[in-house]
Amino acid sequence: MATVKVTKEMAADALRGIDWAAVDATTDEEIARQVAGNPDAAPILSDAELERATFGERVKAIRERLRLTQPAFAERFGFPTASLRDWEQGRRKPDAATTAYLAVIEHEPEAVMRALEKSRAA
Repeated sequence: MATVKVTKEMAADALRGIDWAAVDATTDEEIARQVAGNPDAAPILSDAELERATFGERVKAIRERLRLTQPAFAERFGFPTASLRDWEQGRRKPDAATTAYLAVIEHEPEAVMRALEKSRAA
């Protein structure tokens, strides 16, 4: 994979070249037509699809930061691997309690692991 470096000046030049009035005037129908006509364009996601995708990316980032595979993460924190896979791929979103548990894992993974180890040893 090739690396492309972009300087702040290059980004500023690109932004100066944008006709923001034309962008603001573009209708949803025109955007949908442009996306449909471009095979390289990502599909337009609904708000619900976008929320699921964003949540899935967050779960995956937590797991990758801990350097764990899906099966290892699921086993360590007590999730079914299939559920974790569904969350990461945006097919499903966990319930509120599991979402809160994932937030604790995200911010304090070592504390969760210690608590689980003590619980399993008891």
